[in-house]
Amino acid sequence: MKPMPMLVCASVSASSRWYQDVLGLTSAHGGDEYEMLMSDGHLVLQLHHADTQHHDHLFSRELPRTGNGVAVWFESDTLPEVAERAHASRAEVLLDVHVNPQAHHSEIWLRDLDGYLVVVSSPFDPSIT
Repeated sequence: MKPMPMLVCASVSASSRWYQDVLGLTSAHGGDEYEMLMSDGHLVLQLHHADTQHHDHLFSRELPRTGNGVAVWFESDTLPEVAERAHASRAEVLLDVHVNPQAHHSEIWLRDLDGYLVVVSSPFDPSIT
């Protein structure tokens, strides 16, 4: 089993571009209603438009618009390059690259176009304390 998270977006194409520009993901579907984003040939994130009618169970108008309390967390062997792209694209950086000694890695915390918390971390390294 592997996770394949799906986020509800105001603009799938704008969010897709953000994830491609900032995280270096690639599009495997494209479109205004649905997107599949890949890393090294593996599906890592799906985007879905909030107003698409055939998935009424995906989005509730009674709940907050975005994932308050949800963190979309990625591990990357190229954290410095991700941070460089985040800064170059003027992504909202909440916490710049820093060491998280409890998790034994470095990480950067970002906010995407729909308000989701996006964290990218380096791989686990037991020497980081």
